Amino acid sequence: MAQAEIGLIGLGVMGSNLALNIAEKGNTIAVFNRTVERTREFYEEAGDLKDRIIPCETIEEFVAAIKPPRPIIIMIKAGEAVDQQMEILKPHLEAHDIMIDAGNANFRDTMRRFDTLKDSGLTFIGMGVSGGEEGARHGPSIMVGGLEESWTRVEKVLTSIAARYEGDPCVAWLGENGAGHFVKTIHNGIEYADMQMIAEIYGILRDGLKMSATEIAEVFATWNKGRLNSFLIEISEIVLRAGDQLGSEPLVDVILDKAGQKGTGKWSVIEAQNMGVPATGIEAAVAARSLSSMKTEREAAEKILGLPDVPPLSIGDKAAFLADLENALLAAKIGAYAQGFAVMAAASREFGWNLPMPTIARIWRAGCIIRSQFLDEITKAFTESPDAANLIVTPAFAAMVKETDGPLRRVVSTAVLGGLPVPALASALGYFDSYRRARGTANMIQAQRDYFGAHGYDRTDGKDSHHGPWGSGLVAERS
Repeated sequence: MAQAEIGLIGLGVMGSNLALNIAEKGNTIAVFNRTVERTREFYEEAGDLKDRIIPCETIEEFVAAIKPPRPIIIMIKAGEAVDQQMEILKPHLEAHDIMIDAGNANFRDTMRRFDTLKDSGLTFIGMGVSGGEEGARHGPSIMVGGLEESWTRVEKVLTSIAARYEGDPCVAWLGENGAGHFVKTIHNGIEYADMQMIAEIYGILRDGLKMSATEIAEVFATWNKGRLNSFLIEISEIVLRAGDQLGSEPLVDVILDKAGQKGTGKWSVIEAQNMGVPATGIEAAVAARSLSSMKTEREAAEKILGLPDVPPLSIGDKAAFLADLENALLAAKIGAYAQGFAVMAAASREFGWNLPMPTIARIWRAGCIIRSQFLDEITKAFTESPDAANLIVTPAFAAMVKETDGPLRRVVSTAVLGGLPVPALASALGYFDSYRRARGTANMIQAQRDYFGAHGYDRTDGKDSHHGPWGSGLVAERS
């Protein structure tokens, strides 16, 4: 019997869809699930694709069914379960076989697993897969981290199943060990920010302009034809148009305002902080989700504090304000992406990955959740300015920041004066205002730090004097 080109363990929704995608693209795949009944059920449901699927009921049978060196995708719950599955597999594998974690793993776990296998003859790939269930079935964006020779072994299969943007496959090898999962983590962090900013704009339209879900859907539909064209804007229109299956209201109006999160946004914030890179849009989005989960506390607080005593939103010309909202969202989106790419650039230096920024933007253009027309512009910007310190100082994006500065400033001001929370939009404005200002206010912080902790400071004139006269009579006289 012919051997499979690749194997996959874990036939949940994502694993099943990925396996069908692999088979549909002409590759033979061996599959295994801890529950034998699920393997049999999956095979029976595969229809015309059965000829390229080898269902296996034991690990021994599964490993034997794959052509060496064996690439084995592990598509199960991230964390300890992956370590356990690796331990089960290891005694059955041979030199150069590759275990591939395709879940939402913490990149530090991926680096640890890579190091653990270093002297075993086996190797590891941490593979970020974005696009959800639909992407897994019909074409995801794939971010690969591992040895280049491991990538070479799986390149043909992964290229065949990846999403395509104008014929270009959205898959790439990004570097060794944790590079792929790190990039996927930052992708998800940007996704958090993008979703939060859209939600804040929705809040201004709903609570500030008193527009219905259907009216807001029309706004998003219009924006999706312009510079904000993206998967998230597209689905925002769709969910706003959906009716409640159990009633007559728009579905979005009966959904509880408590947002879930699985950890990747939080990891993005933690790693940004570890590397000293501001990612304020992602931070605001993660904090907003946490605050949203405090539903009972928020309800109690409204009873005690009430809503702000402010006049109704004053917007003047509605069409002009809607144009401002569109441009403000574009500006905030630029800030979130700029921060995400800055975090990746810092990680690339710290871990020696040499992450290819234009390639990352390129493989995000289709298949993934944050796919958008906007990413084509980022690809071009980093290709033309590969050494740029930040996306917002590349010529094209510097022009966009200048163009959208006024709308963002007006929208944030209007929302704040109207008592509407816009933490992510406001964070973008604060980021731009801080990043573009050559002389900031941290000199005051350095003076304070030196006063209470003798931490020292540098002088603008370069003179060799790094501590203030805080204990002298001069300070006493001035105070």
